[in-house]
Amino acid sequence: MEHHDLLSGLIRLHVLHHAAEQEIYGQWMIDELAHHGYRLSPGTLYPMLHKMERDGYLISRQERDGRTMRKLYTITPKGKEGLALAKERIREFTGEAMDI
Repeated sequence: MEHHDLLSGLIRLHVLHHAAEQEIYGQWMIDELAHHGYRLSPGTLYPMLHKMERDGYLISRQERDGRTMRKLYTITPKGKEGLALAKERIREFTGEAMDI
């Protein structure tokens, strides 16, 4: 993905947003991000989800779906705080950017 370093923060915010609405899993998130123009491989998304969990923004549980074990992620209180702060900063940035 071109400009990966620049856009990776927005991808994390998408993840938190959707994890606040419902439980998410990796392939669903890859498909959802594709609707927004982000093309992520499992090799990019899964380490990101694991890091967000280690950092306390997400919590996971495992669920069996047929023969497959699926890891479902939900936002944590820390994730909700971070998402709320990010939304404030995005509003501020958007206001400035629209003045140009």
